[in-house]
Amino acid sequence: MAEGLTGALRLAPFTVNRKLPLWYQVSQHLRASILAGAMDRPSRLPVEEDLAAHYGVSVMTMRQALRELEDEGLITRRRRAGTFVNPRTGGQPLRLLGSVDAVVSQQSSDDVVVLGAEPAEPPAEFAELFDGEVVRFRRLRKEAGEVTSYAENFVLADIAARIDVADLRWMPMTAVLRDRLGVQIGQIEDTAEARLPSPDVALLLDIPLTSPVLYCVGVTRSVPGRVVDIASIHYRGDRFKFAVTFDTQ
Repeated sequence: MAEGLTGALRLAPFTVNRKLPLWYQVSQHLRASILAGAMDRPSRLPVEEDLAAHYGVSVMTMRQALRELEDEGLITRRRRAGTFVNPRTGGQPLRLLGSVDAVVSQQSSDDVVVLGAEPAEPPAEFAELFDGEVVRFRRLRKEAGEVTSYAENFVLADIAARIDVADLRWMPMTAVLRDRLGVQIGQIEDTAEARLPSPDVALLLDIPLTSPVLYCVGVTRSVPGRVVDIASIHYRGDRFKFAVTFDTQ
């Protein structure tokens, strides 16, 4: 591997998926590496030839992949100077307004495997949002017998104690909270980003460590504004599509 590939931006080994265009796979793998780095200042990427050698593709394919990332605003290419990662490439979140019913519809699935429910410490990024102890619910969602996502829900313990785990085999957590327990939901805030999976998540989703996933976090607040549930969901990138429809009239 070229020396430049071991600097601020570390690139994991790359595995080809024959079902997708090669330039697209390269751009998405490089995109996930850039986002995972979350750099505060510009960082220069290796030259095209070194990147092409790392991915095992032609320079033309590498240029097409870089052009995609440049159009997205993740990188800046300067003639004779090189290619640079733009600072804070995570950008501003895309905010979409919708109803709770729309959220429930998106979460629904006929094939869900409940892996467990146990008291747990929430991840550090969520800890300050809760005002009490939580219970973690873990589930796998399948479509046509194949795993599409892995979800963890962190629910306040006093509410989780009333949840019938059997309901989670066919009802989304949002529906259980609202329709089974009568929790008056005031707001759900969702964020999504591309990232590389941890070894545990990769094993559950049956994907290589180098295959990017769509990581979504949903923070559910009751009408008084209390956080009652935080969903942490990893979607397989090759089996999930994010689509948005806007009505103009």
